[in-house]
Amino acid sequence: MFGAVVVGVGTVGKVRIRDMLAPLPGSTVDTLCVKGFISRRSVEPQQGVKQMSLEEALSREDIRAAFICTENTTHEENVRAFLQTGKHVCVEYPMAMNYKAAVELFDLAQEKGLVLHVEHIGLLSAEYKQLKTELTGKQLQEGTLHFTGGAVNSNFGFMAFSGVSRLDWLVDLFGELSVTSARMEERPDDNYMKMTALLQTLDNRRLTWIEERGPGLPRSKNIDFRMDSGTVREMPTATRGAVGLFMQDLVLFSGKLLGLMSPEDLQKERWRILHCLCLAENIQRHCQQ
Repeated sequence: MFGAVVVGVGTVGKVRIRDMLAPLPGSTVDTLCVKGFISRRSVEPQQGVKQMSLEEALSREDIRAAFICTENTTHEENVRAFLQTGKHVCVEYPMAMNYKAAVELFDLAQEKGLVLHVEHIGLLSAEYKQLKTELTGKQLQEGTLHFTGGAVNSNFGFMAFSGVSRLDWLVDLFGELSVTSARMEERPDDNYMKMTALLQTLDNRRLTWIEERGPGLPRSKNIDFRMDSGTVREMPTATRGAVGLFMQDLVLFSGKLLGLMSPEDLQKERWRILHCLCLAENIQRHCQQ
């Protein structure tokens, strides 16, 4: 059994507790046992699970894994603290707010023989899996991914990092990318931001990623992928699976704890995560210039 602690009890933290308390039958998730949670505030027990201090969680030998469900800008320090004390870590994306720190964290986990898993539920959704199936075997000519959503606060970090799951999509679909240019439009009085990044595939096909945030904007992904055999302009309709996205992610994490993912697949995943963070950092640099 892997005793676990959940750091942060917002929406995602509560889901992590719920899923460990009621694991998917027959899955590796039943090897995880939630021992407590950590919060900056003093709060009542959550789903029967009691609060504990960070110091207690770091020192307890029966706690072998941590789920980091805090604001983006605090991910790095929390991941580092638990790795340094010999705990496996599952963290929400982005794992860090710069590429160098992410490399250091992966290297630290490897040095200590620990699992560092970055949640990637965006790649697990039924609609994304169907989209990937539709595009498999086709050659991109040019494409656009335009995400809209409500306003976000500064704890989410720069838009290229807070929206890194969209880069996950593009890299997973089209492979290695480079940044050719990027710009940011901001209206602070309206709490509105729009980032536009121009990307390029290895065979010089252009991709445009637009991340737009502001009060009242619907949460949606709009696509326009022109392929060699037609154009895909709408997200496919897909039936939501019986297993929730975070439970699917929990199965992946617990499987890694048991050594069920091959070294080759682990390396591919590490490359994708680090490549996306490198792209995010380059986009930020272009915008700030």
